[in-house]
Amino acid sequence: MSLFDMSDRAQQYRDDLLAFMDSHIYPAETVYDEQMRAAGDPHHQPAVLEELKAEARSRGLWNLFHPHPDWGPGLTNLEYAPLAEIMGRSHIAPEACNCNAPDTGNMEVFTLFGTEEHKQRYLRPLLDGTIRSAFAMTEPAVASSDATNIEMSMVRDGDDYLLNGRKWFASNALHPHCRVLIVMGKTDPNAAPHRQQSMMVVPIDAPGITVMRNLPVFGYHDREGHAEIDFVDVRVPAQDVLKGEGEGFAISQARLGPGRIHHCMRAIGMAERALELMCRRAASRVTFGRPIAANANIQDWIAESRIEIEMIRLLTLKAAYLMDTVGNKEARTEIAAIKVAAPNIALQVVDRAIQVHGGGGVTDDFPLAMAWAHLRTLRLADGPDEVHKRAIARTELGKYRDR
Repeated sequence: MSLFDMSDRAQQYRDDLLAFMDSHIYPAETVYDEQMRAAGDPHHQPAVLEELKAEARSRGLWNLFHPHPDWGPGLTNLEYAPLAEIMGRSHIAPEACNCNAPDTGNMEVFTLFGTEEHKQRYLRPLLDGTIRSAFAMTEPAVASSDATNIEMSMVRDGDDYLLNGRKWFASNALHPHCRVLIVMGKTDPNAAPHRQQSMMVVPIDAPGITVMRNLPVFGYHDREGHAEIDFVDVRVPAQDVLKGEGEGFAISQARLGPGRIHHCMRAIGMAERALELMCRRAASRVTFGRPIAANANIQDWIAESRIEIEMIRLLTLKAAYLMDTVGNKEARTEIAAIKVAAPNIALQVVDRAIQVHGGGGVTDDFPLAMAWAHLRTLRLADGPDEVHKRAIARTELGKYRDR
């Protein structure tokens, strides 16, 4: 028996999700594109997506990510990982199943650290898929991969805090249903480095908040948007501090562990679809009198892609297994490793598929160009490759101290 054999319930979810992808998600991709073009609004919520959400919910394919049985199916990281991979094959599947970032991480934060008011006002509507949320941590003026650099000030003023600063890459903030931000800033610049930060719950329409612009990603304006947001004397009640003052860094670590499993498995799903498209294209296109697939270099690309996908899937499943059995702290090397390896490997596979598709590969006629842009961005999201490699190297070097 394999260490990573699926549980019966995970296998059932997998079978149901695969059927949903074939019957509804893939056929809806063209409809989604047509409705977005017709709307002329990059942040439009197309009707087909709401129809898919209703269908997914009716099939029980809803909030699959949530590990707490009071709020979701209560799947482990290892059980959910293959489902995230399947949803990663289509850019519309995660939201259709209410399993899209950054809402997944925000919902877990509200579950673990939110007050009862937060849960009723924000968590329940997020779980119902009627609102969206954003996470505001990254800042344009500092290297935000080091959270101790965060400069947004959160100054106590009576029963409130006053927030001042600039955030950017607040993904989802331009989604038409976005209603709330989880904002990270500095409440005590004189505290220990990892006790200076706090997280607060802030309505996106709070006075003093200005959404400055939507940041393009390699020329793409994603529907949910990546917002640059200005905060000027934004007043936040003290009860909207999550967990307590100085807990921001700890919350961010709790949030990122499962999120990295989700990101990496979705990246593997993108890679799998790119490999499928590459094989179909290579078998059907003819150059110089024979199918492209007959060329040795194309066969080499296909073989390397299969090998690399299998390797990163096993490493990601190992990380998920360790998180479930010994905890995030003990799995930190594997969590860091998958965050580096999965986007890089998926990028290589997508790049090969683009090459096999020729000029078509860089257009929107195929999902490859958008996948490449997303995956290249993922090498920076939740900390750039270099931060994770540094953490891995320091752990490895630590094994040889005093020897």
